[in-house]
Amino acid sequence: MPYSVPRLSDFSPAVLDEAARELLSALDQESAAVDSESDWKLYRDRWMARKNGALTQLNDLWLKAAPGQNKRDVGQRVNELKIKVEQTVEATLSRIQSGTSSSRLAAERLDITLPGIRRSIGAEHPVIKTMNEIIGVFRNLGYSVEEGPEIETDYYNFEALNFPPNHPARDTQDTLFIAGQDTKALRDRLLLRTHTSPVQIRTMQKMKPPVRVVCPGKVHRNDAPDATHSPIFHQVEGLAVDTSITFCDLKGTLDHAMKALFGSNVKTRFYPSFFPFTEPSADVQISCIFCDGKGTRDGAPCRNCKASGWIELLGCGMVDPNVYGFVDYDTAKVSGFAFGMGVERIAILKYGVDDIQLFFNGDVRFLQQFA
Repeated sequence: MPYSVPRLSDFSPAVLDEAARELLSALDQESAAVDSESDWKLYRDRWMARKNGALTQLNDLWLKAAPGQNKRDVGQRVNELKIKVEQTVEATLSRIQSGTSSSRLAAERLDITLPGIRRSIGAEHPVIKTMNEIIGVFRNLGYSVEEGPEIETDYYNFEALNFPPNHPARDTQDTLFIAGQDTKALRDRLLLRTHTSPVQIRTMQKMKPPVRVVCPGKVHRNDAPDATHSPIFHQVEGLAVDTSITFCDLKGTLDHAMKALFGSNVKTRFYPSFFPFTEPSADVQISCIFCDGKGTRDGAPCRNCKASGWIELLGCGMVDPNVYGFVDYDTAKVSGFAFGMGVERIAILKYGVDDIQLFFNGDVRFLQQFA
């Protein structure tokens, strides 16, 4: 039974001594029975609660009820008991916490005979892996790597690349512009770069020919995400400027690069296209790596190349002389070519992925396949 403070009718020293011994004995017995923090809270409240705790009962039943001539002696006894109760309650909590810590340490003690925990090792993301592979191909051809800011000005993203003011790419339907810049001149307005071509302009501004660089990086366009489109993707663009560079150099370079990426049996073909910063311009196709350029696979039309035997992969062309005017290159002395390819596009072909969104969803089950 929990201890209850008795009501005293005799306040003589002998009676007070006996009542105090009973109280302290009950205090110690209840303390020994406490073995958890929830039990301790009940124990603390039973002895120290303001409304009905044992210490409150001491004041009401002993001190207030004592005759005047005994109040001093009773008050001294009550104060001594109060200090003892507080010390015992605090010591009980310390004992419980110490025991809990010891139990936890015992449970967590290292057993060196158990097998170790193998730490998972990360791997390159398939897009980054593909980008590094493309860069490696051109490094072996003597190209260096240049990078630039993702937030660009209209000047570097469009104007210096020979985009006319009314070109559709300048429209917000295609390009993500930074808000709140209506008061700026058009060429100074900020946007998320739509290609890594601005890095080519920045490179030519700080370097004189010969120039041979590849420009990898993240780009942004105002596209709704679906299986073949993403508002964020990656590009690797290249630029070569020197004396006497011809379209034949461009064809030879890209043919070698495609064979390095997809195998020596891959063929390339070029057909006319248009880009504002190159003239002439071309789109590049490779022979289908799924049907070996036959257009059929397993007796059925090849879905990957739409039965044509060719897959469109990148764009290229000879640098338009107008572009050289923005970087103070002498068009009478130098010529060059540029090319650009989407990294996700090549990764999809190399790894047989059918949805570009899988590269960006962060699903570990998908990414583990490329580790």
